[in-house]
Amino acid sequence: MSGDERFGMEVEESRENRVFGTVSEIVTGPVSDWATDFSHVDPVWAADPYPIQDELRQRCPIAHTSRFGGVWLPTRYEDVAAIAYDTERFSSRAIIVSNVRPPRELAPVGAVPPISSDPPFHHDARKLLLPAFTKSAVARQEAATREFCHALIDSFEGRDVVDAAFEYAQHIPMRVISHMLGFPPEDGPQFREFIENALESVNRPPEERAEGFAQLSDYLLAQIRDHVDHPRDDLTSYLIDAELYGRKLEPAHVIGTITLLLIAGIDTTWSAIGASLWHLAKTPRDRERLVAEPELLPTAIEEFLRAYAPVTMARLVKEDMSWNGVDMKADDWILLSFPAANRDPAQFDRAGEVVIDREVNRHAAFGLGIHRCVGSHLARMELRVALEVWLSRIPVFSLADPAAVTWAASQVRGPRSLPLRIGAV
Repeated sequence: MSGDERFGMEVEESRENRVFGTVSEIVTGPVSDWATDFSHVDPVWAADPYPIQDELRQRCPIAHTSRFGGVWLPTRYEDVAAIAYDTERFSSRAIIVSNVRPPRELAPVGAVPPISSDPPFHHDARKLLLPAFTKSAVARQEAATREFCHALIDSFEGRDVVDAAFEYAQHIPMRVISHMLGFPPEDGPQFREFIENALESVNRPPEERAEGFAQLSDYLLAQIRDHVDHPRDDLTSYLIDAELYGRKLEPAHVIGTITLLLIAGIDTTWSAIGASLWHLAKTPRDRERLVAEPELLPTAIEEFLRAYAPVTMARLVKEDMSWNGVDMKADDWILLSFPAANRDPAQFDRAGEVVIDREVNRHAAFGLGIHRCVGSHLARMELRVALEVWLSRIPVFSLADPAAVTWAASQVRGPRSLPLRIGAV
């Protein structure tokens, strides 16, 4: 079988797996009680989830909602960590809460390995990706990333207001990931559409979401076919040729892993860069200090990651059970809110404050347990370079209109619109 036939035969099956499973009733409308009817895609939550999380942590540390067919939300660090490390009772076969639960037959691989994989498959699938995300491999990306950041800021010349989310933050990881995968850099706008469909459309009818995934599958298949015909030294060709257990990866594995890298690798870092710039725009003392003490930036970045952790992952309960005082049913969703865990006063001093010189900072922004982010070195490099370049070129900036800032209503939270008034470029 040729490489083209190998991947072409798999696409329809991949599409069916996206929509086949348990479909729950779509519930919309405002939240009536955050302890019993929460919604992580509610605009109030998207705008500012932290007071809600703090209240729940005191009042009802494990909240529940019937939306999406039933979801649990732990808000204490110890509960989030316990579930993240417990692969015996919680499955990762679906990590995005939606109105569709993929069938159990997808385990242990899941749709987007390795983040959707359960042990023992997870270990081997993750190991395949490690060489591409080592510190030395990431270091080779830094010069081009820095040059691109400068080029973005060059494009602001003559303007006094720019959208730092739309015109700066989002472009950086899109360029880095597209380069690593060997995809055309001009396809960035398509990547944004794929991300929005995957993460911000979870309350739409399943058939609408399936159409979006079909478009993504078509795009990836075209890129994979081009790589089969014209192999090169990039991550896509590496995955096409990689072997696991003595044979090449299944096409669904290749497509799923590229989907993961394309979506998760872009939106998480985009969100972290945007949130950091938002904080500095509204907090002059921190901005001025980092401009004066650039050597403090790596420490400050860890604090931005803690305080504005963008990612909330999901798990599925494997079997009916009582867990920490609540009765969970098989296939209930669990939202692992790393942002809530990172602001737990039982784990962090001054948890609700942003302390840019915090010395001890064992945050959970990159996750906990076996699924800790394989791309953490890459994300840190992109965030550091993005802020270094911005602060060196634009040391004076502020929110142009605080009311105009919007945030993604999804499991990856970050600014989607961030108009900043900038000084001399």
